[in-house]
Amino acid sequence: MRMRVTVGVVLGTLLLCVPRPVAAQAVDQVQVLQQQIEQLRKDFTERLAALEAEIAALNAAQAALTTAAGPPNAKVFNPDIAVVGNFLGAAGRNVVNPSPALEMAESEVSLQAVVDPYARGDFFLSFGQQGVNLEEGFITFTELPGKLLAKAGKIRTAFGKVDGLHTHALTWADRPLVTRNLLGGDEGLSDAGVSVARLVPAGPLFLEATGQVVRGSSGDGVFESHQRSDLSYVGHLRAYQDLTESTNLDLGASVAHGHNAAGLVDDVDVGRFTTRLFGVDATLRWRPLQRAIYQQFMARSEIVWSQRGQFGGRQDSLGYYLSADYQLARRWFAGGRYDRAARADAAAVADIGGSAVLTYRPSEFSQVRGQYRRIHFGDAATANEVLFQAQFSIGAHGAHAF
Repeated sequence: MRMRVTVGVVLGTLLLCVPRPVAAQAVDQVQVLQQQIEQLRKDFTERLAALEAEIAALNAAQAALTTAAGPPNAKVFNPDIAVVGNFLGAAGRNVVNPSPALEMAESEVSLQAVVDPYARGDFFLSFGQQGVNLEEGFITFTELPGKLLAKAGKIRTAFGKVDGLHTHALTWADRPLVTRNLLGGDEGLSDAGVSVARLVPAGPLFLEATGQVVRGSSGDGVFESHQRSDLSYVGHLRAYQDLTESTNLDLGASVAHGHNAAGLVDDVDVGRFTTRLFGVDATLRWRPLQRAIYQQFMARSEIVWSQRGQFGGRQDSLGYYLSADYQLARRWFAGGRYDRAARADAAAVADIGGSAVLTYRPSEFSQVRGQYRRIHFGDAATANEVLFQAQFSIGAHGAHAF
């Protein structure tokens, strides 16, 4: 208002000093300017009111979501949950270890979370044809003196390479014969115990030493505890080295010792027999950085010696496998595996097998696999089978050991 009065005084003074036609023209221009200012003020007020209404609506929506989902920090108290399904089909002939024509072989549920700044917890539950099983369940202490990493609970032992992997992390629909004959099958040497690992300074070489003490009953009879003091012991030394920017080599040596089930007759301990396992493994990986999603190659081998004491003398059995996997295209993988493994309780009987594998992987969350498998059993007819596998996962599943 004060501005309008000032403008009026000035205009009045000017009108007294200018001719009448010029004064009339100036008044018209001032009126036009005042109308434009009023229109701008009106537009600004309307726009400000609209923005305030939008902000109020967004605040109301955010409040509704917070009420439905709980406090903003509620996720902190919930573990990451994932489910991995493993569907298998089989066709052909196998009289020694036949598989159902169709089965949901395993559904793995994982629950993983940080316990506190010093530890994390991991649980893996397996739902299969035989019911529910705790595949793994352990706490990992990450901030121990001496740069030690310790686990306590039910764990997959560190013996070898494949024995410590979950089924859905394999590059085949089955496990090698050496795993079944000498390491206890799909469950492997999984047992309740304590594991301690440490990185050993070795310059550019990655060197990890692991020692484990477990209950002593694992591997489907590989180890069997007759009394509380019959513990089993596992040691593993791993060496990793980058050869080039695209190639690396992973080597390992393992040893395990424990009592076995040969001394039990009608649940009576009539003998104190032990089993010793020795193993070496090697993995060569190639993955060019420029075409990492289109090409890669991995060759892997593992050799296991078993010294099993039993009535009639010790059985010294040897088993190994050789495998190679190559990525043909972004979603296609092909591979092959050769197996040879003697029986742990009958070293003179050896099984020999070969497999060809083709995998289609649309994404990291699903894959479809076909595998032709031929096994010449040392004491039975040769098996010829075609295996079909469909795997899928939902939820946040933590990464597996490299």
